[in-house]
Amino acid sequence: MRTNIDIDDDLMADARRLSGQATKKQTVEEALRLYVRLARQKDVDRAFGKYPWRGDLAESRKGRRVG
Repeated sequence: MRTNIDIDDDLMADARRLSGQATKKQTVEEALRLYVRLARQKDVDRAFGKYPWRGDLAESRKGRRVG
């Protein structure tokens, strides 16, 4: 999808430098992917504690090496 937006030049330069991306398009796409990932993580945080774990802790630990 082609979109024209006005982005602060200094902000874009900082983002490109920090992300290591070669183009503005790559920089914006990476930023959008990061935003989506962070937003989904918030959904997971909200669900914390709402779903009780059912299982056998001793059984789940079988075969693990300690230390």
